[in-house]
Amino acid sequence: MKKGIHPENYRLVAFKDMSNEDVFLTRSTADTKDTLLVDGVEYPLIKLEISRTSHPFYTGKSKLVDTAGRIDKFKNKYSKFSK
Repeated sequence: MKKGIHPENYRLVAFKDMSNEDVFLTRSTADTKDTLLVDGVEYPLIKLEISRTSHPFYTGKSKLVDTAGRIDKFKNKYSKFSK
């Protein structure tokens, strides 16, 4: 490989799925200021909303996430049109 064309900060990084607290380590160049202690070693931390352990496609579970109440708003708005 050519010298000097690859990133210098390619290192082990902890990725944490915030929905189920799953943590996995992999190499990355992503910048972050957060850190996480895993097995006595401190790693840079990248927080994820969804990962392979919580995504419905990979888990086989369909999950409805409705934090803003959009479904209720829709039902209330259009309830006058129901039979």
